[in-house]
Amino acid sequence: MRTIGNIVWLLLGGIALSLSWALVGIILCLTILGIPLGLQALKMARLTLTPFGMTVYYGNGLGSTLANILWILLVGWWMALGYVAAGLANIITIIGIPFGIQSFKMAQLSLMPFGARIEKQ
Repeated sequence: MRTIGNIVWLLLGGIALSLSWALVGIILCLTILGIPLGLQALKMARLTLTPFGMTVYYGNGLGSTLANILWILLVGWWMALGYVAAGLANIITIIGIPFGIQSFKMAQLSLMPFGARIEKQ
């Protein structure tokens, strides 16, 4: 079921969204100060490419917490808002519920990416 979900996800926009995240990540990594932000964008690109069957684990630490606060203030809140809106639009229909759940997973990661790791289930 994960494979089918990922194929449908990719065909309905997952490839474009993942490539966008990857491009942003690469551009950010071109500067020394942008490398930590670029790595988080590449993390989002990985999850966006195949979200079904992936789990996000969150770690704690002062450095991650401070970086997440800065991230939320600068970009995290509006990215998470976009994923929540997409998730709500998806769950309106019964067939869109699994895709809405994946959008909510990405909303959480886009809100606080520092200290998070993505692993296969």
